[in-house]
Amino acid sequence: MSDFYQTGVVATLHRLVSSGYERLEQELTQFAPNRDIALVLPALWSEFEGPALPRILNELKDVPYLSQIVFTISGATAEQFAKARQMASFLPQDVTFVWNNGPRVQAMYERLSAHNLPVGPDGKGRSCWMAFGYVLATQKSDVIALHDCDVLTFDREFLARLCYPVANPNINFEFCKGYYARVTDRMHGRVTRLLVMPLIRSLQRILGPIPFLAFLDSFRYPLAGEFCMKVDLARVNRIPSDWGLEIGVLAEVFRNCSVKRVCQSELCDTYEHKHQSLSQDDPGKGLGKMAVDICKTLFRTLSAEGAKLDVGLFLTLQSTYVRTAEDTITRYQADALIDGLVFDRHQEEVAVESFAKALRIASVAYLEDPLGQPLIPNWNRITAALPGCLEEIRAEVDADNGRS
Repeated sequence: MSDFYQTGVVATLHRLVSSGYERLEQELTQFAPNRDIALVLPALWSEFEGPALPRILNELKDVPYLSQIVFTISGATAEQFAKARQMASFLPQDVTFVWNNGPRVQAMYERLSAHNLPVGPDGKGRSCWMAFGYVLATQKSDVIALHDCDVLTFDREFLARLCYPVANPNINFEFCKGYYARVTDRMHGRVTRLLVMPLIRSLQRILGPIPFLAFLDSFRYPLAGEFCMKVDLARVNRIPSDWGLEIGVLAEVFRNCSVKRVCQSELCDTYEHKHQSLSQDDPGKGLGKMAVDICKTLFRTLSAEGAKLDVGLFLTLQSTYVRTAEDTITRYQADALIDGLVFDRHQEEVAVESFAKALRIASVAYLEDPLGQPLIPNWNRITAALPGCLEEIRAEVDADNGRS
């Protein structure tokens, strides 16, 4: 059972009782005529062969309040794309697949680049962005929810609790971030626990009160892949194309929303999905690359907010981060001991060393190029440059799905 304590500047909606999904789904169905909900599911082909996605599909088949489901799939051959569509064909909702590496969508990406609209490399960020464009083009939904396809603990309550704060007109939030505990017989979520939160708090100690840092520090799981938003945010938010996606989305929400219209919702007791390798010897892979991308996104967002980030600050940040992370490990060890969890102090220290290396790499990259790779433009800019673009995207995606 959760506590009911409110922390920070963002409203926290707790899971105080395990009431199930029935009441939530009933209310969401009542809201649906005025709050149609689209579910976006970014997926790799490999996830269709994994253990999580079949469970997700089986749960989704009975969800009554979704107006459409959009899978945005990458890394699939034509045969795999067809097989993925077949696997989801039993779903009763309006289901569409965006084939990101297919020839039609690739041609759209090339056309956008030719008009000086950089959409970045293939990745989760670009896949989600294209799915949002398709949802906007169909004009069928008022709300967009998104979650990953590797969630082993997914159930209908998980989705209902994600959608409810935005779909319910009586509370009327514009953006909801999911959160949960990453615990089995041990604590997971190393990047959040040992990099992001110590780094945010280190920056606050050095830079003083900055509203964006206070905003980030309010989220219990800022790297959660689950969020729900009003469809208008999909028009105005820009998106990073790399592993900085989650922090980048929060940065855009901070920029485009009143904080009073932002919340976080506890989705489940515990959450399990695939785990990335720490890859401490190769920061270009696994959690090492993720850490570098997250740090660069955070630095560039802070710079855009007016913070001065120079060599002296980064030298101070290195030592402040390591000390803060080490203190954090001590807290987690006590937390694990009282609950009888497995806790490998050495591996936690190794993770901090790896993240400190990623922090140095990101600092150098920022100083060399403070702007970095541009964010994917928002859809308002795209439609201003190419007025018929959304209609073309809908036509191409529908053609991939065998619709005239």
